[in-house]
Amino acid sequence: MLQHLHIQNYALIESLSVDFSQGFSVITGETGAGKSILLGALGFVLGDRSDTGVLFDKEKKCVVEAVFSFGNETLKPLFDANDIDFDPEECIFRRELSPQKKSRAFINDTPVALQTMKEIGNQIVDIHSQHDSLLLTDDDFQLRLLDEIAQNAPHLTDYQAEYKVYNSLKQRLKDLRDLSQRNAAENDYLKFQLDELRKADLHEGEYAELEQTLRVMENAEEIKTLLMTANSLIEDSDTALLPQLNDLASILHRMRQLLPDTEGMGERVESLRVELKDIAYDLHHWEGETQFDEEQLLSLQERYDLLNRLMMKHRLNDFNALISLRDELQQKVEAFENIDETIAQAEKELKASEKRLSTFASLLHDRRSKAAKTFGIKVTELARQLAMPFAVFSVELSLTEGFGPKGRDSIHYLFSANKGIVPAELSKVASGGELSRLMLSIKSAVSEYSYIPTLIFDEIDTGVSGEVAAKIGNIMRQMGDKLQLISITHLPQVASKAQHHYFIYKDNEGAKTQSHIKPLTREERILEIAKMLSNDQVTPEALKAAAVLLT
Repeated sequence: MLQHLHIQNYALIESLSVDFSQGFSVITGETGAGKSILLGALGFVLGDRSDTGVLFDKEKKCVVEAVFSFGNETLKPLFDANDIDFDPEECIFRRELSPQKKSRAFINDTPVALQTMKEIGNQIVDIHSQHDSLLLTDDDFQLRLLDEIAQNAPHLTDYQAEYKVYNSLKQRLKDLRDLSQRNAAENDYLKFQLDELRKADLHEGEYAELEQTLRVMENAEEIKTLLMTANSLIEDSDTALLPQLNDLASILHRMRQLLPDTEGMGERVESLRVELKDIAYDLHHWEGETQFDEEQLLSLQERYDLLNRLMMKHRLNDFNALISLRDELQQKVEAFENIDETIAQAEKELKASEKRLSTFASLLHDRRSKAAKTFGIKVTELARQLAMPFAVFSVELSLTEGFGPKGRDSIHYLFSANKGIVPAELSKVASGGELSRLMLSIKSAVSEYSYIPTLIFDEIDTGVSGEVAAKIGNIMRQMGDKLQLISITHLPQVASKAQHHYFIYKDNEGAKTQSHIKPLTREERILEIAKMLSNDQVTPEALKAAAVLLT
C-alpha cells in the first residue's frame, strides 16, 4: 500500500507531505484546489512523462517521493529481474526533474529507466480517472480483467512462452519453403562462391601472419644490415662493447683484491656481460635466419593479393569476416541440398508446438469460461445496487481460428440496463454514466482477486447523487477491506463512508497560490461534509445530517 507521499516544487505545490493508511480513504476539496495535481504527482513518481511546465519554481528541481509497503514477496521476482533491492516492508520510489528538463528515476536508491519505473509502478498502483471507463470497450482490457478473476497469470505465462516458440517455428518453416522455391540458379551461384573460397583454403590468423612475413622479407636487406651493425657494436669491432666489458671486469677483479668494498661492482658488470652475450647470440641467430628468397616472396605476395581480392569482391574489410562468409555459404548450400528433409522436420516440430499451444489455449478458455459466469453474476448484482435495477451484465467468449498473443478467445462484454432488452455489446448500448457505474462494479468484483495493492479513483462517482451515491460509498468501503482504496470525490455520501478523510485546499496568502493537504479529525469531517451537503452554506441541519452520515 501507499504509506507516504512527499511532493516538492510540483505545479501549485511548493512542499507537501502526507501519510496514507490501509482501507478506504477519500480526498475532497473545492474544484481547482489541487486534487488532480496530487494525482499527477503520484503518476509522475510512478513513471508518467512530464515536462518542466510542472515546476512551481522554474529555477529549482522537482522531487516526488512515494513510500510503499507490500507485506509479502509477490513482486520480488520483478525487482530481482531489474537488479533492484527488495524490502516488503518499505519500497521507495523517487523521481526528480531539473529545470534543464533532465529527469532521474530511482527505486530503493537504485537508478532505473523510466520504463522500468512505470512497469513496476503499474503492479503497485492502479489510478482510474473518469475517462478510463472507456477502457471497458477495449477487448484487451476486458480479457485482462477476466484473467485476473480466473487467476490465469501462470497459465498465460506458459501459453505465451509456447506462443513465442510456435511463431519462431512458423517463421522458420516459411523461410525454408521460400528457400525451396527459389530458382536453382541462385543455389548454383552460392556453390560457385563457396567453391572459390574453399579453393582459397583459408585459415584463421593467416592474413596477419602473412602481412608480418611479407614485411620482413620485403625489408630483408635492411634488416640484415641492421643486425650486422648491431653485432659489430657488441663484439666484432675494435671498439665493441663486449671486449671492453671484459677489460672492465679484469680491472674490477684486481680492484676487489685491493678494495674489498667494490666486490659488488664486479658482480654487476658480470651480469651486464652475460646479458650482452645473450643479446649477441640472439642477433647472430636472427642474422642467420633473415634470408631473401625472391621466389618465396613472389609466392607470398600472390597469396596476399588473392586474399585481398576475395575480401574486396565480397566487400569485406576483415579477413575473419571472409572465413565467416565461407562457413555461412557452407550452411546455406547444405540446407538447400537437404531442404526436403529439413522442411519435413520443421513441419513435425511446428505440429508438436501447435499441439502444446492448443492444450494451453484450451486450459485458458476453460478457466475463462468458468470465471466469466461468476464475473457476470457478481457485476450484475453490484450494478443493480447502483440505480440500474434491471441491469444484466455477461461475458461472451468464442474461439477464434488461429492463435493470438493471449490465446484463442474472442471476448465481448454484453450489457443491458433495461427490462426485457437482450444484452448487447457494451460499447454500443451503455451511456457514459452507466459506464462509470459499471466500471466501479467491475473493479469491485475484481478487487478480491487482483494483486495490485492500491487502487485510486478520480471522481468515478461523477454524475450520481442521493441513494446511488450512498451505495457507491458502501461498495468502496467493502473494497477497502480487501485493498487500499483512495477516492477523490465531491459526494458527501461517499466521503462519509471512508475510514480516512483528507482535505485539499489553496493558500493564497503568499506571493504564489499553493495547494496543501491535511487529514481531517471527526469534527473537521462533519464540517466538511456539511459544506458538501449545503454548498458551503453550513446550516445546523447540514451539520446534523453530516453527523448522521458519519455514524
